Order: sequence, then structure tokens, then C-alpha cells
Amino acid sequence: MTTPTSQPYSLGIDGGGSKTLAIIVDAQGNQQGQGLSGSSNYAAVGMDQAIAHIYGAVEAAIQEAGCTLPLHAAWLGLAGIDRQDDCEKLLPHLRSLAERVHLTNDGELLLSALNGAVGIALIAGTGSIALVRNAQGNIKRAGGWGHILGDEGSGYDIGRHALQAATRAADGRGPHTMLLDLISQHWHLNSADGLIDKVYHDEDKASIAQLSTLVFMAARSKDSMARTIVEQAAHELALAAITASAILNHRSEPLPIALGGGLLLHETDFREQVLEAIGKHRPVGQVELVTQPALSAARAAINLT
Repeated sequence: MTTPTSQPYSLGIDGGGSKTLAIIVDAQGNQQGQGLSGSSNYAAVGMDQAIAHIYGAVEAAIQEAGCTLPLHAAWLGLAGIDRQDDCEKLLPHLRSLAERVHLTNDGELLLSALNGAVGIALIAGTGSIALVRNAQGNIKRAGGWGHILGDEGSGYDIGRHALQAATRAADGRGPHTMLLDLISQHWHLNSADGLIDKVYHDEDKASIAQLSTLVFMAARSKDSMARTIVEQAAHELALAAITASAILNHRSEPLPIALGGGLLLHETDFREQVLEAIGKHRPVGQVELVTQPALSAARAAINLT
């Protein structure tokens, strides 16, 4: 049987479609340990695998921090947590992590970077989602339907469109694009036929999302198909943000926006395209790049009651 650690450590978890990062901080908010594991989106990998990845990341963080479970408090932001029913399914498996456990969608972690936690949290990594919180604490989402139903503008979505452009070019149904050669080289394929085995047999969502890097590369080289894919992705992310922002009052006021996910954090040109697309509908105000949502969550968990 575990007993609470004397030092009031708190835990933050950022669980996305590709990986789960756990960070432990002390009472002053200083990072003491971290751990990394695979996806904890239970809708994508299943309940058992998601729980195993959460605890795998936590165990690594605990070992580095030199503490034990249960901790003082924990804030878990997980992809796939979209309804109350999702929380009710997962929470019984997570109670042993801390005396107080707060479970939300991973997008909500970004809101802590905005003044009063009011504004837009827009994420584009393996998946994508827009979450908006108003001054009354109401939250509206757009997107985040998963890679089959949606996730427009995400790494997976961009990678999937790249594969479609490549296969259309391979058999002449579509225009030539350098994406075919780039993807073949990236996956060490001898012919376009190898795409079938790579995509359908491996069924690795993360590896398809990683192809987005090749699309941005090709777009910078002025490949017309790649540029079209990137422009459409930027439009879809802006559409999600604008749609969800309807719950914010005073439409003329600049929108505070917190950005997260590898695409928006690391692809500067793409980020500017998205913000420009949003700005065509509503003025953009405070923009925060949230590079460590798990750390923000851990620090916010200190004050959980």
C-alpha cells in the first residue's frame, strides 16, 4: 500500500496521439522529474494500452524525482477526452496517481497560458482540435474528431493528403509532385507499390503524421501539390478556431490564442498562415506558444482543491 509523499509533489501529463509526457514538480513549481511513453489516447490505442502508457510515463518521472505515489495532485490532459463519459471511463484507473486528480482534454492545458484562461487553445500535432473558454468558464470545441472522422489540419491529415497526392501521381491520375519521391526515399521504398504494405500493414498513425515534415519541405520548394495541402490545412485550423470562438463576447475584440502541437510550434511559416487565416475573420490579440503543457499542468495542479 502506498502512502502520500511528505513533499507535496504534483503531476502534469500531456497525453497526445503520439506520446505521453509526465512531469513532476515540487511545491514551488520546480521540475523534479519527467517520463515519456507512447500514446494515451484510449480512443485510438484502447483502454489497456492508454493506461499502461500513462503509468509508464509516471513511473519514469517518479523514479527521477525520487518520490512515491500517490502524489499531492495531478492534472492529466489527454487526447480523446471529449465528453463526461470519457472521464468516467478513465478516472477509476487514475485515482491512485494523486490525492486529487483533474482530467481534461489535452487542449485545455494550453489555456493556462492566457490571461484569465480565456481565449482559444489551438493544437495541431498528430491530431488537431480547437478549444475556446470564455470569461464565464464555458468551453466550446471544434475539431478533434479523430483521424477517421476529422483532425483536419493535423500532421496525420497532411500526411494522408500527401500519400493520396503521391499515389495519384504514381499512376497518372494526378499531377506530378515531388512528394512521391520524398515519401519513397523517407520510407526506403523501391517502388510506389510499397506504399500499400507500409500504410495498410503497419497501420502506424504517427509515421503517417511524420510525413507532414516532407510536405512542408516540398511546399518551401514550391511544389504545387504540397502548397495546396498546406494551404488547406491552415484554412481548416483557422475554421476550427473561428467556429469555436463564437462563445466569446465582443467579436470586435482581439482573440487571445494559445498554440500547441509540433506543427504550430515548429513550422513557422505554417503558423503564420494559420494566424493570418484567423485574422481575416477576427482580429488576433495575445499569441502564446505553449512548448511545455505538461509542466504548466503540473504547476497548475499545485493549487487544485
